[in-house]
Amino acid sequence: MRRLPSLNGLRAFEAAARLGSFVAAGEELHVTQAAVSRMVRLLEARLGFTLFERLPNGLALTPQGKALQPNLTAAFDAIAAITEQVAAMPTTPVLTLGVGPSFAMRWLIPRLASFYRRHPEIAVRLATGGATNPFRDDWTCGILLGNGDWPGYAAEPMFSADLFPVCTGAIAQRLAEPADLSRESLLQVQHSPEEWPLWLAAAGVKLPANTLGPRFDSYAMALQAAVDGVGVAMALRPYVEDDIAAGRLVAPFSLAVPKGRAWYLVYRPFRADDPGLIAFRDWLRESFKPS
Repeated sequence: MRRLPSLNGLRAFEAAARLGSFVAAGEELHVTQAAVSRMVRLLEARLGFTLFERLPNGLALTPQGKALQPNLTAAFDAIAAITEQVAAMPTTPVLTLGVGPSFAMRWLIPRLASFYRRHPEIAVRLATGGATNPFRDDWTCGILLGNGDWPGYAAEPMFSADLFPVCTGAIAQRLAEPADLSRESLLQVQHSPEEWPLWLAAAGVKLPANTLGPRFDSYAMALQAAVDGVGVAMALRPYVEDDIAAGRLVAPFSLAVPKGRAWYLVYRPFRADDPGLIAFRDWLRESFKPS
């Protein structure tokens, strides 16, 4: 159990020591000079030593007073700072979600309205996450594609990442079998060059190296190119749900190959009981409907 001197006495001493007089301390604390002097004397009696030398023309700190004042000022500053931080905290739950741009644009953002309808009390903030951006500890959680191995984090698998080609209906009419892809431009994602070879090997097709077409910095760009008829893109299932449902893209072949990684909801273990995280996790599981 802490045995602390009077906090009023400590405040009175700190203000007088910092400002150099009982008068100035009284003005800051909104009490009289006499009240400050009395609180300091009571503090000195409690401590068993004097903190000030009372001089005719002012105050001078004793060695004990000089040792106490800087640390006491720092302590009061810290209390004031943490109080301001707590006062600034939102009164409603906030969900800060780190998510890659492609996942956000191709799957999450079109569905956020349903989350808002279910949980209007939760404020959602999207931050740029994903493979190229490190996870930040001020995020509530993140949605990451990987193998589930993030030391220091809880990682809950949400859904698998299957690969399959997609294209417009007009291009699909020219594709009777996978070998017909040799006549089309195969769109690539710069950071995932292994995807087309992986799917083609599973399909038992060997195409010339020059069959591979333009490279794009993101799935969002490659899939938009596919929607615009530039060529055939290799899709991750969550990214193309809406385009397939709307008929903007079709999957000309039934073969889907696991990418070898999955989508995970990632968070620090101390956030496990966060109401925003719990609500989002439940909604996420309900919202993803595998094809």
